[in-house]
Amino acid sequence: MTSRRAARQAPGRENRPVWLEADDPDVMADGRLARGHRRRIEIIAKTLEVVERDGVAGVSHRAVARELGVSPSALTHHFATLDDLLTAALVSALLWTEEHFAGLRSVDDLVDLLETQMGQRKRLAAVYELYLLAARRPVLREAARGWERSLMALARRLGAGPDGELALVAAVDGLGLRALLFDVDVPRETIRKVVARALAGEPSTQI
Repeated sequence: MTSRRAARQAPGRENRPVWLEADDPDVMADGRLARGHRRRIEIIAKTLEVVERDGVAGVSHRAVARELGVSPSALTHHFATLDDLLTAALVSALLWTEEHFAGLRSVDDLVDLLETQMGQRKRLAAVYELYLLAARRPVLREAARGWERSLMALARRLGAGPDGELALVAAVDGLGLRALLFDVDVPRETIRKVVARALAGEPSTQI
């Protein structure tokens, strides 16, 4: 039987973790659950701050607890293992981007979003570091696949075929990594040309 919460979820949100359901009345109407939810969100936000500042290697229950001014046991109550904590951070970071992708309806919209994201270097570096960690920690891979699925869905909405779907994933990752590795602002027109070629399934020499 489908739960009331599942029935309310919008398409694409079926696998959304319950600790991100701030708009779920079943969660927020229960005071104890609401407090637990808020604490999880605080922990995840602080974990992302630690990744931005110190990288994934700097993340531990002790390090995040120190930032929050609580004991490490206060974190393990919500996220028992380091993998749980890192998965929550990765899912949270990627869902923010996925939800923005879901609202895009044109190439101009996508170019605007990519230009903004590439300008936020610390957050972009944190997201990619968590994303690439999935290569070594299989538990993170399902969360990482959400990024690819959301980009491929966007490519389809913009009229791309199968080749264009994968090409857009590669183009967006390439643009983001270039901005990070060389600490450069990719010109807007370059972003537009790379995205357009990717959607058309054509190779690009613009980067």
